[in-house]
Amino acid sequence: MLEYLRIRDLALIDDMELEFGNGMNVLTGETGAGKSFILKAINFVLGDKLTTDMVRPGRDKAQVEALFTRQGEHGEEEVVLRRELSASSGRSHFFLNGTLSSQETVRALRPDLLFHVSQHGQQRLLQPSYQAALIDDFLPDKGIIAQKDALVRELRDVAEQRRRLLARMDMLSEKRELLEMQQKEIEKVAPEEGEEERLEQARNELKSVERLRGQYEQGLELMLGGESAGLAAQLGELERLLHALSQEDESFSPSLEALLNFEEEARELTRRFRSTPSSGSDYSPDEVEARLYELSQLKRRMRRTIPEILRLRDEITENLSFLDACGLDLHRLEKQERELAKKLHAILEECNRQRKDAAVRFCSSLEKELAGLGFSERVQVVPECSAHELWPQVEDKVRVICPACMEDRYRLLWAPNPGQHPQPLDKIASGGELSRFLLAVVGVQDTGEDATLIFDEVDAGVGGMTLNRVSDRLHELARRRQVLIITHWPQLAARAAQHFQVSKEERGNETFTLCRPLDAKARAAELRRMAGEEN
Repeated sequence: MLEYLRIRDLALIDDMELEFGNGMNVLTGETGAGKSFILKAINFVLGDKLTTDMVRPGRDKAQVEALFTRQGEHGEEEVVLRRELSASSGRSHFFLNGTLSSQETVRALRPDLLFHVSQHGQQRLLQPSYQAALIDDFLPDKGIIAQKDALVRELRDVAEQRRRLLARMDMLSEKRELLEMQQKEIEKVAPEEGEEERLEQARNELKSVERLRGQYEQGLELMLGGESAGLAAQLGELERLLHALSQEDESFSPSLEALLNFEEEARELTRRFRSTPSSGSDYSPDEVEARLYELSQLKRRMRRTIPEILRLRDEITENLSFLDACGLDLHRLEKQERELAKKLHAILEECNRQRKDAAVRFCSSLEKELAGLGFSERVQVVPECSAHELWPQVEDKVRVICPACMEDRYRLLWAPNPGQHPQPLDKIASGGELSRFLLAVVGVQDTGEDATLIFDEVDAGVGGMTLNRVSDRLHELARRRQVLIITHWPQLAARAAQHFQVSKEERGNETFTLCRPLDAKARAAELRRMAGEEN
């Protein structure tokens, strides 16, 4: 039940506070006074969208607050909602019981808090899908629809997997010969990850070692000599000469001693030049060059780098393995589809049976409601059934595994007068008839007893004695739940427990929409105005 509503800076509303009560609450006023703004505010706080032009000019934001009460697990509980709309950004924020919340959370609360019946609802009533949903509300096991929808989703998912599998099978089967040829080409060379880089490094190391070996050989030749005497032989000759000279002249003795030390260094150097430097590589230069040439030829033939070739090898292995194993996957998916189709067929048989019974009960209840709203006692509402294939027949090569899964869907046909052939609502229903039909639907629907019923000019196109019937039915509904009605008829307004008048007022260069509860005297004056009488 909606107990309290506050609207600030929305359209022509500056700051409006309304307290609603049990039973029938009526909003009246001249056309264009702003009654629709109040309904827009209620729908806005429960999740509907509003554009920034609905923020009052000159204000930063519009704000709507609402207090609802409902029956919870532990008795009556309050639901406090607030929503703000920024004029600059167009963004809005939801608050539930004082805490920032999401639009999805608030919208999920709506069915328990509000049921809005409007001319838009009349248009929905003409849609076969909406009519089918009304009948589904009468199902004894509403969970069966969710089961059916879940199975259809599973089946579509399995079918899509099978379709993608077959498409990939066909594509790879056409390329199998090429894939196998590329696989042999790569396996013949058998490149390894990082091999090319290691070979380049080995090549550079081998070249460096070759240069070093040449320098060692050159040093050894200098020491030992080739065609002429080397440094070692010449040092021996010099040693003998200095030895002889030192015998005659002792001043040569230090030079002889220095030469002897140098000869020892020269012999050590000769030994070092004789030791050939090693590369430390497992490859010989010829092997390195041969392998690099082999890899370069593979790159040229495949038109890819070695890393790309390695990735291609993995892809080819995966694709060929897929082709070898896809038969099992296809068999698994086909089996899964058969099992799901059988489950869906069984669910649909039960669902169709329940829908048939629900359609009969719904239409029978609706006929009684319509008879109480000024239609003939012999008014007819007939459920028309049409079968729709949800899933085609499943079969193997020799037999049918599961027949086609057919869903019965209903739409409403009606004959408001005796002797008429039942026809769709959109063919023969007038605006006034649709208003009463919608009211009858609300009367038979199993909506939450706490939800506030809002009727937005549901009496449009209705007059005379029929209007009295509509008034009686609304008054009867208001005995057991809260009803909020916008109307231009004094017959309805007179039945209200609370009566609010919506009006416009100009102050300077600004216009304001106002709403005030009426006392007995003001209410009598408003009813006279609505009836066209002079006050």
